[in-house]
Amino acid sequence: MATPASPVSTTEQACYHCGLPVPPASYYPVNIQGTEKPMCCPGCQAVAMAIVDGGLENFYQFRTANNDRQELAEQESQRWDIYDLPEVQAEFVIPFDDKLKQANLLLEGISCAACSWLIETHLKKTPAIQSVTVNLSTHRCAIVWNAQYPLSSIFKSLVAIGYLPRPATDDQQQQLIKKENRIALFRIGVAGFGTMQAMMVAVGMYTGATDFWLDFLRWLSMLVATPVVFFSAWPFFQSAWRSIQMRHLVMDVPVALAIGLAYSASVWATISGTGEVYFESVSMFTLFLLVGRYVELRARHRNRLAFGNLAQLMPLTACCVREENGCEVEQSMPIKTLQLGDLILVKAGETFPCDGRVLAGESAVVEALLTGESNPVSKKPGDMVIAGTLNNHSPLKVEVTALGAATQLSAIERLATQAADEKPQQVLAADRIARFFIARLLIVCSAVFAFWLWYRPEQALWVTLSVLVVTCPCALALAMPAALSAATANLRKRGFLVARGHVIEALNGVNRVIFDKTGTLTKGKFAVEQVKLFSGVDVSDDQVLGFAAALEAGSNHPLAAAFQRWQDKYKADDVKQITAAGVEGRIEGMTYRLGTAEFAAEFLPDAKASLALPDELRTWLLLANEQIPLAWISLVDEVRPDAAILIQRLKARGIAVELLSGDQSGTVAQLAQQLGIDDYIAGAKPGDKLSHLSQRQAAGDKVLMIGDGINDVPVLAGADVSIAMASASDLAQTRADSVLLNDRIEVIADALEIAQRTKSIITQNLRFSLVYNLLALPLAAAGMIPPWLAAIGMTASSLIVIFNALRLTK
Repeated sequence: MATPASPVSTTEQACYHCGLPVPPASYYPVNIQGTEKPMCCPGCQAVAMAIVDGGLENFYQFRTANNDRQELAEQESQRWDIYDLPEVQAEFVIPFDDKLKQANLLLEGISCAACSWLIETHLKKTPAIQSVTVNLSTHRCAIVWNAQYPLSSIFKSLVAIGYLPRPATDDQQQQLIKKENRIALFRIGVAGFGTMQAMMVAVGMYTGATDFWLDFLRWLSMLVATPVVFFSAWPFFQSAWRSIQMRHLVMDVPVALAIGLAYSASVWATISGTGEVYFESVSMFTLFLLVGRYVELRARHRNRLAFGNLAQLMPLTACCVREENGCEVEQSMPIKTLQLGDLILVKAGETFPCDGRVLAGESAVVEALLTGESNPVSKKPGDMVIAGTLNNHSPLKVEVTALGAATQLSAIERLATQAADEKPQQVLAADRIARFFIARLLIVCSAVFAFWLWYRPEQALWVTLSVLVVTCPCALALAMPAALSAATANLRKRGFLVARGHVIEALNGVNRVIFDKTGTLTKGKFAVEQVKLFSGVDVSDDQVLGFAAALEAGSNHPLAAAFQRWQDKYKADDVKQITAAGVEGRIEGMTYRLGTAEFAAEFLPDAKASLALPDELRTWLLLANEQIPLAWISLVDEVRPDAAILIQRLKARGIAVELLSGDQSGTVAQLAQQLGIDDYIAGAKPGDKLSHLSQRQAAGDKVLMIGDGINDVPVLAGADVSIAMASASDLAQTRADSVLLNDRIEVIADALEIAQRTKSIITQNLRFSLVYNLLALPLAAAGMIPPWLAAIGMTASSLIVIFNALRLTK
């Protein structure tokens, strides 16, 4: 059994498990196959020990060495068995409950839109798998499965159809991007060299070479074209063969048929010494296709990197502050070893490695990559900082409150990935049309071949190849995903995070916007304005505020922040929060309530009649104990500076605007009048809001609901499309379809405009794709388009669709 060893002094080297640099001061060794291997931290040490103890130490040997063929099958099985260990799954598997888990994978070998359909269809045949979603742009695959079924079996199932899975961690994503880019350029290089040589040889064949020299040039042309077909064009054959095995036609089927038939016919002509050879056309055709695919690949990579990669944001180490012999000692540690409650020092110019609370120091923090807000945000003791943001000015001492997958940055990444994985109905419809088109295309090609075989047999093959290639519906399949991906990236840069796949499509149909008040149209940063004691009450203002602070100490409601100054005066026990009413708890043996007048005075029936609000223009909370009412507390909240502009822009688009709040009628009416909102409802509880929303939807309205994401969970979930304010919500638990990551609420109007532009771009792409195919088909069938021009046409149509979609990024 593997046993941990004490840290050992060493020079810097790579961790044997994860590959990260080992800190110069020490490492954590593990004995693997008789040799001590360095680990960078206790986390990697624990995982490596679990691998060794599970009898799977050949995992490392397989990963780093070339193995004998006799041992390869066994080690291949062990390679995937490693992913059944909980310690290994911790990096990329999210447990939903005791039965279901979600594995986030990266798949190597995806080449086109049809691959995602193929993978999803194949995996869904396994009863233990609940759902599968594949993202073409990022090559990510999210699988929800019954935890009783071994994850290794799912990995092996993917390998069986030609896709190599790996955990979807950020370093793995970077490795996959580099590998894809390197292999793609290598294939293009081979195709480019082969094409140039084949064309030079073709010049000799077409300018009068005869007898021996003609045969020699034909064999030489075949020699240079063969690597192009069997190496550069191999992905097309691989994808086509997979689809035929699955009995599903994908866009690479006609491409593979064209290349294979043209090459085979030319080889036969070379061997037999009769007929024409077109090795240069085959090579040129492959080159053009690969260049088009590479441009698509780079566009996908740029879109992925536009979201901000977690591995690029996070530092590898953190400066941990510990107390030794009464003195503070700074020690550089891997972030994997940090624990909740640790104290870290983040110097100017450094990135925060975790979420935390500022304990000492004042500085400005740049949050632009997460929120889209370019101006630094001031941070002082008590303020929260987010992992991945940049400390701009002065050192800050921070208490760690969240690490790794629990940080807001990770939550944002998960929501963005979730949105990218979900396919809107528009995209699914386009996929179905493309698959339908391919089947009919093969029938048309058969008819064209039969006609030309009767009319002019020597041209039948080349005309048919042109039809196969020029009408391949690649542009049709890219029309929607390219536009939606570009629009999502643009919105993310503006601080609008799309968390569900249908958001952009749904925003186009919105004709009514319903706002919550607190934390939405207002900043949600309340301050105590006034305390009005009831007559005969023997308490001071400070005592009242201390009681209120104790009751609100554990609350995440925006109102609770107003009492932070008085939180250390008293301690409340048995605290209960009642949604849309208030909070109750025991302080020094007495039960207290803070909230609405109806709630706070429930156990004071005699006093209810005399508890009228002091006025209707402020937010008033009533504090009462089980004997008497104590005081009214007035709170003020600041309206967002761009709220009025947003309302004006929405009205200019013909969208109805409504304010739906649980606050008192006076404050709601005042805010509605200030912002120019005609329809408003005050004093609405969560159930009332949901009922009102249902009535609007029953009347035919498509409703966009905007709330703070905490008290508005039911109504956010029930709306046609919803937006939560990130400043007041737990991103990991939000039910909203999208999240506004900064304080600029006017971005919502920008989102509606971008959604409209996206619809227009998608329409343009679809029209172009359909018109192109309808025009190209008869021209190719008439023999007016040679194969090399067909390749250019197909590649150009795909690039036009992509570049048209990229206009949405601006």
